[in-house]
Amino acid sequence: MQSFDVAIIGSGPGGYVAAIRCAQLGMKTALIEKYNTLGGTCLNVGCIPSKSLLDSSHHYEDAVKHFEEHGIEIPGEVKVNLEKMIARKASVVEQTTKGIDFLMDKNKVTVFNGLGSFKDATTVHIAGEKPEDITAKNIIIATGSKPASLPFINVDKERIITSTEALELKEIPKHLVIIGGGVIGLELGQVYKRLGAEVSVIEYADRITPLMDSALSRELTKVMKKQKIKFYLSHQVNKVERNGDTVIVTALDKKGEEVRFEGDYCLVSVGRKPYTDGLNAEVAGVKMTDRGQIEVNGHLQTSSANIYAIGDVVRGAMLAHKAEEEGVMVAEILAGQKPHIDYNLIPNVIYTWPEVAAVGKTEEELKSAGINYKSGQFPMRALGRSRASGDTDGFIKILADAQTDEVLGVHMIGARVADLIAEAVVAMEFRASAEDIARMSHSHPTYAEAVKEAALAASENRALHI
Repeated sequence: MQSFDVAIIGSGPGGYVAAIRCAQLGMKTALIEKYNTLGGTCLNVGCIPSKSLLDSSHHYEDAVKHFEEHGIEIPGEVKVNLEKMIARKASVVEQTTKGIDFLMDKNKVTVFNGLGSFKDATTVHIAGEKPEDITAKNIIIATGSKPASLPFINVDKERIITSTEALELKEIPKHLVIIGGGVIGLELGQVYKRLGAEVSVIEYADRITPLMDSALSRELTKVMKKQKIKFYLSHQVNKVERNGDTVIVTALDKKGEEVRFEGDYCLVSVGRKPYTDGLNAEVAGVKMTDRGQIEVNGHLQTSSANIYAIGDVVRGAMLAHKAEEEGVMVAEILAGQKPHIDYNLIPNVIYTWPEVAAVGKTEEELKSAGINYKSGQFPMRALGRSRASGDTDGFIKILADAQTDEVLGVHMIGARVADLIAEAVVAMEFRASAEDIARMSHSHPTYAEAVKEAALAASENRALHI
């Protein structure tokens, strides 16, 4: 039986990053993955493939709707080759997962393929082609999450689908009905709307992206309505039926009246849930919460002292970069270091176009906590760079403490804000004031100038270009 300093169950962003950091710190490291490719949901059926389709569909939409205004004329009809688009996506995924293979070899991490389950607190059984047991002084659970559903929905993976199947469709839907107005539904809805589908989004809450700042929700709704995506808010879905190639979704609106939706595909995107099937964690003394998450303390340590858990199986946002930070944190704790994560500064991004990004507190959270704050906002349409590219939708909003001017939250919607949010994270990590950001030179013309202008607006209501 092989023995290791640390064994990691699950090779998603949290797991494989933890493996790399453990190896860097001199630990003999094992990584266990039940599928044939490393990278977990994110690399295989999540972040990477969805962004590939978002980019491909964006190119198509630009060619059809915007090239002519830039003086680019294409003779003949621009057509979608969905099969080729999906194949490109698969190629991007393959390149990315092979990159993880390379990193494991480079860092001398021993990879086991098979379902990992506990036999006791230090022994893991791997049910692969050659079943075997390994032992480890410490074990990290990084088994991630899977799509959630509703108890009355039968996801047949053909017409009633999750995000996994939506990334592999053989045809463009005529009418895609989406249950859930969160990140996954909006991103995939925009992909297929660009390609020609009619898209209807049914959301239980009174706004889409209900956990983000309400100003972002309102602006994204406005923009996506311009893109002809239909929204049905405050609608409670109570039945989903399939009749041949037709899916019928029944919901109650806010008046309690029944509304029917018919489409050829229904995407169920009501969130994700921790994945611990087959882990057999209870024999290792690992306690679970009533929400199906693994219970951990501030050091991500479970009720069994040598076992840790990270990423989507523990509390907090289900984000790949959050899992990565936690993987590094546990590795460094095992090495005797004293790392720290500020969960308030984990940014959140939606990769629609325009993109949406946020970090820190929302206005709703500040009001609820009774914190006296000031707000500065700057529209993207006022930027020369936005007019040059034609990306004039959106704004950047900075919330700062009314007394100290410390930045408490930054909320963005616009072109490339998925990248711009990093400036806000850096500023808040060093407890910058709005005045600090306002005093920094931002190159012109860039989208980033909107950050400076919003900071000026928040600091002393002195934005220069509005």
